[in-house]
Amino acid sequence: MAKYQELADAIIAGDNVKSKEVAQKLVDSGVDSSDILNEGLMPGMNVVGKRFKANEMYIPEVLIAARAMHAAMDILKPLLTESGATSKGTVLIGTVAGDLHDIGKNLVVMMLEGGGFNVVDIGVDVPNEKFVEEAKKNDVKVIGLSALLTTTMPVMKEVIDALKADQDTKDIKVVVGGAPLTQEYAESIGAAGYAPDASTAVDVTEELMSS
Repeated sequence: MAKYQELADAIIAGDNVKSKEVAQKLVDSGVDSSDILNEGLMPGMNVVGKRFKANEMYIPEVLIAARAMHAAMDILKPLLTESGATSKGTVLIGTVAGDLHDIGKNLVVMMLEGGGFNVVDIGVDVPNEKFVEEAKKNDVKVIGLSALLTTTMPVMKEVIDALKADQDTKDIKVVVGGAPLTQEYAESIGAAGYAPDASTAVDVTEELMSS
């Protein structure tokens, strides 16, 4: 782990110049790209996630850490593709129709990517049928729905109902998140998981992927 610590530290510190430099150095010295991802990037983002959960880090710092992670990922992505490294699975994510908020969604996307998932982000104000279409197109097992307004929360149920009504998407598990939501509300609309924050979203997604 010691040789990957410098990379993890650069990500925690949000130093995107250093993270890119260290990732390149590891690649040049012959270290496998999957190992760099699993032993350097992911542990770094795990620390960020834990600190965010514990209110020791705030959204701006998490975004800066995520930028550092992306800088290193720019080096690794082509190599991971080349080596046929498998991701933990594909997750589709979007903010529901009528809602234009994206900071929470973007944080979840970054955390999931840092956690080794392939993420298809379909943006904000997404029509219900687009979730169904994109789910089929990308062969996903888990979908993340985001809403920040109490007025758009009921749309989540519409999306879940639309997915369940389609033969090809009825078994997809849905995780919901957003400031006004609760565990009880998530259960009442038929969601398989609820994530109060970006870090929990990764844990819940991992559980649902393996179940």
